[in-house]
Amino acid sequence: MTVKVIQKYKGKTIKQLKAKAVELFHKWIRERDAGQSCISCGTWNFSDAGHYYAAGKFPNLKFNENNVHGQCRRCNYYNHANLIKYRENLIKKIGIEEVEKLDLLAAQYKQVGYKWDRFFLIEIIEKYKSYY
Repeated sequence: MTVKVIQKYKGKTIKQLKAKAVELFHKWIRERDAGQSCISCGTWNFSDAGHYYAAGKFPNLKFNENNVHGQCRRCNYYNHANLIKYRENLIKKIGIEEVEKLDLLAAQYKQVGYKWDRFFLIEIIEKYKSYY
């Protein structure tokens, strides 16, 4: 990452950087999964970028592409991610090895915690901004 890129975000707070990163990342997830059904229930009307490991409880997995998939609003909000079906379909989609890596990352977070880093957030913004 260049100094010029870092300077571009100089006046932004961590909260502002995180909000922009979420906006771009979720947009990318929706486009990546366009034409696919909800990861949990299989309906064809997904509108959310749903996290397998909740972003609020596992911030280290908030921007992990294997942890976030197209999900309908009913499963994501009202059925609390419909996690049993999510896991079954996640294994079919990315394989058991990748799901177990997510499990390991979630367990590590519980042991060591996580602190947001502005450079990491800038990298996320720049990465997903480059798709548009």
